[in-house]
Amino acid sequence: MSNNSHNSPHTADLPAGWVWTTLDEACDIIMGQSPPSETYNTEGVGLPFYQGKAEFGDLYPTPVKWCSQPGKIAEAGDVLITVRAPVGPTNLCREKSCIGRGLAAIRPKDGMPSLYILYLLRNVADEIAGKATGTTFSAISGKVLRDQVVPLAPTAEQHRIVAKIEEQFTRLDAGVVALKRAQTNLKRYKAAVLKAACEGKLTDPKGFQKPLGSPDDEPASELLKRILVERRAKWAADLRAKGKDPQKAKYEEPQAPDLDELPELPSGWCWTTLPQLGELARGKSKHRPRNEPRLFGGPYPFIQTGEIRQADGVIARYSETYSEFGLAQSRLWRKGALCITIAANIAETAILGFDACFPDSVVGFVADESACDVRFVEFFIRTAKEDLKRYAPATAQKNINLDTLQKLAVPLPPLAEQRRIVAEVERRLSVVQELDATLTANLARAERLRQSILKRAFEGKLVP
Repeated sequence: MSNNSHNSPHTADLPAGWVWTTLDEACDIIMGQSPPSETYNTEGVGLPFYQGKAEFGDLYPTPVKWCSQPGKIAEAGDVLITVRAPVGPTNLCREKSCIGRGLAAIRPKDGMPSLYILYLLRNVADEIAGKATGTTFSAISGKVLRDQVVPLAPTAEQHRIVAKIEEQFTRLDAGVVALKRAQTNLKRYKAAVLKAACEGKLTDPKGFQKPLGSPDDEPASELLKRILVERRAKWAADLRAKGKDPQKAKYEEPQAPDLDELPELPSGWCWTTLPQLGELARGKSKHRPRNEPRLFGGPYPFIQTGEIRQADGVIARYSETYSEFGLAQSRLWRKGALCITIAANIAETAILGFDACFPDSVVGFVADESACDVRFVEFFIRTAKEDLKRYAPATAQKNINLDTLQKLAVPLPPLAEQRRIVAEVERRLSVVQELDATLTANLARAERLRQSILKRAFEGKLVP
């Protein structure tokens, strides 16, 4: 293998004793080929059968299919690389296996450590992926793989490089585990804060374990009673303004909660329902088909379930807009409305940060601000998401609908206490958000460090 026989942007950077070569000269390359579909099975008959990255774990793939009549075979110790969408991910074959056309097996020659080739390919994964072609899906050919130029260290140094990479990756992996554990603990703390808030157990900012309530707060039951009376009076006044007699019309009283088996609430709190606290209705998107081009491209934001899931409390971004035609068959909900998903992602919640439309896979709640703070309601539904049966009637199913939400029992503190609770929760969650951003940045830094270790290893700078 000649140091000058292959073109590479790094030919001048190799240490003495190293050479540039091609993958084909350093290894045997076996391109996968999918056997007939009738030879696949999930019962473990035949050889493990791998088709692509979907089966890859951290180091070894996990079989989900087997093949009784294998075509192309990878041996234990072969490096597996995906050659079709996505191109570049690598793994190590644990045992003799069948490989489909989405993979290639790379078998090192002359006693070269398999891990040397594995880490080498992970170092040039982006370079290999950049050579992919195709319109339906990206892929690389066997020729591209065989012609890939790679640096080859002397045999003894290959083993030292692998040992050093493993040593540094072990330390790095321990750090990553600690960072992910911290992220999990933050999620638990966040859930605990919300649960405590909705049960009246949140401590004050100074940590004296005092409830956030006050004896001067109007009890929630009195507040609710007054609000319901005022709402009925407004209904009657609106009818009279239209020249109608309220005595001859039927007023639909908002449904009260079923109090059977509900937990006891703190002093001054009461159980209520969303219809008692404001307007609850499904979004609108009547037009079929829903991808009709005339619906889109106008000035009105159109929110979908995925954007609610990603919002983390308040929806600040959107990717689609409705036209005047779209708005005409929908409804423009005002900023501050609470969005609750009832399809795709069940009971995800977020508050609109701007006026927007949304489809009937989302329920909107417009709070009566004299009765409740919509942010407190949003906190509660987050806590109830995994346990709606506890707060809804026994007939409620796991999949929620408008009727489920109408009957959902909601704990209601006095209005002043709601506001104090919301302020305290937001203070704590802002700290959680800052810590989580730091952890996320450190995880990204760890991944960059992993790539830096590989880069130094194959520049001959990791070991003497």
